[in-house]
Amino acid sequence: MRRYPPIADHGLIGDLQTAAMVSSEGVIDWFCAPRFDSPSLFASLLDHDKGGHFAITADVDDPADVTIRQLYLPDTAIVITRFLTVDGIGEVVDFMPLDDPSTAHDRRRIFRAVRVVRGSVRFRLECRPRFDYGRASHDAVAGPDGVTFRSEAGTAHLQPFGPISLDLDDRDVVTRFTLHHGELAAVLLTTGAPGDPVPEPLGEAAGRELFYDTIRFWHEWISRCRYKGRWQQVVNRSAITLKLLSYAPTGAFLAAATAGLPEQIGGERNWDYRFTWVRDASLSVGALVRLGYSEEADAFRNWLGLRMQEGRTATGEPLQIMYRIDGDPHLVEETLDHFEGYRGSAPVRIGNGAADQLQLDIYGEAVYGLTQTMHVADEAGYDGWMKVSELLDWLCDNWDRADEGIWETRGGRRDFTYSRLMCWVAFDRAIRAAQHLGRPANLARWTAARDDILRQVMDKGWNEKRQAFVQSYGDEVLDASLLWMPLSGFLAPRDRRWLATLNAMGEELVSDSLVYRYNPEASPDGLRGSEGTFSLCSFLYVNALAKAGRIELARYAFEKMLTYANHVGLFAEEIGPTGEQLGNFPQAFTHLALVEAAMALDEELDRMKGREEFPARIQT
Repeated sequence: MRRYPPIADHGLIGDLQTAAMVSSEGVIDWFCAPRFDSPSLFASLLDHDKGGHFAITADVDDPADVTIRQLYLPDTAIVITRFLTVDGIGEVVDFMPLDDPSTAHDRRRIFRAVRVVRGSVRFRLECRPRFDYGRASHDAVAGPDGVTFRSEAGTAHLQPFGPISLDLDDRDVVTRFTLHHGELAAVLLTTGAPGDPVPEPLGEAAGRELFYDTIRFWHEWISRCRYKGRWQQVVNRSAITLKLLSYAPTGAFLAAATAGLPEQIGGERNWDYRFTWVRDASLSVGALVRLGYSEEADAFRNWLGLRMQEGRTATGEPLQIMYRIDGDPHLVEETLDHFEGYRGSAPVRIGNGAADQLQLDIYGEAVYGLTQTMHVADEAGYDGWMKVSELLDWLCDNWDRADEGIWETRGGRRDFTYSRLMCWVAFDRAIRAAQHLGRPANLARWTAARDDILRQVMDKGWNEKRQAFVQSYGDEVLDASLLWMPLSGFLAPRDRRWLATLNAMGEELVSDSLVYRYNPEASPDGLRGSEGTFSLCSFLYVNALAKAGRIELARYAFEKMLTYANHVGLFAEEIGPTGEQLGNFPQAFTHLALVEAAMALDEELDRMKGREEFPARIQT
């Protein structure tokens, strides 16, 4: 077991209320219960010694004697880790049963089945829980049905199946067992609230049924995906990942499953992403609708509608940029000073202090998400529409304010071009919805605001010297967030100014198809250190290239970007200078942008049928 495996060396399992990271060595090194944003039970990814882990690995004298492979059972969220040794081949199959995912409850279950398909393999099992981010002590008690870990912060029960016994090592479980060809063993970890009783024993037949029920759930779910294009397996994996990052009881989407993973190894850009950003989640709606998942899209829109109706924010604005998955607006940021951080990347932060920032772009994304299908906007009824109308009236008075911008910089407020762009989107989509549905609206005022924004962006957001739209008024910094300009309809994809901006980005922000958000040296963001390329922006770049008619280059960049996916098709937030994945993992923003890029490329390539699709030389 490595102290800190690469961030990308993980698969993700989940039950739509929380998730666990399984390393390619068979180690669960990140798991929070009972919700995504609850304190961790296993967090050795952030501190190897203090975080806790749950490992099932091949027990060999020399690590060189075993080859490890990891994969997803196709079209599911079931992870298989294979250990290939001289004496035999063994597999660990990990999944989380979906126990009534739409109802919030404290019980979470992780099922880990172990089998040998050739020869014999000796395994080592270690279950070392550390409750409440390693801050709460616990004891361990062995009973007839397994071992129970009890703490003031919660309980966990480990139940064995088959030829395996659990041996206590102080307050942990450490045991070794050998399986031969055809033999199967398993353990079920069940977590609950403090004082919960030991769960009823689960027989082997019931364990098998959990496995097959989980397969059936994911196969049925992915069968509803409408996408049948050139990159179906890649898009299916991204769709499943987006689903895994949703909280079924409320319909909220997370930005990522983890907290504290660094954007730069050893740096301070270590944030908690286990919350719902209005921006990320609203843009996910468009991708989900086009994939055919209207139920998930509707659930999030209901969640967002409740936030608008409640008007309960920590900032006093109609909406704030992020919430907890249950809609709570309070996300107090604190540091886990007892954790050393991933490979020494401190501080480790939980909560998120950026929640009180003013980011005006979220109103554009919110209205965009709410109006993706007009029938949903109609079903919101008169009261729901009036809340949207009130928001637009408020935005008429507030769109022309300096804010912190999409990247949540901590270097002060500015007049960010992207914020103005998305305010334009808010008015544009609301005007269309009002006209289509025949709903009351101050159309004259909204239209005037929309047109004022467009004129202002064309005047102040355009830099004649750079021949490009820039990050904020009066500066010369390029910003990849402006790739949304043609994708939102603000400018035509082949508008002269937009093509000039695309060229400038290609020269300054693009490195071998990978795209930086901006240059932090030219635009200080209030934080030390640097960062990698931003995978969201790399896929947005593909989308913009495709719509600009640069199809061959777009496809080349897309295919190259796919080579940076990890071994099971997942992407983190960023890619570092040596191709390593950085930041929280996996990131929903990246996967939704991948889906959108694949669909845009398919659309443009279909238009090219009958012509040469891929020339001998790619012009960059």
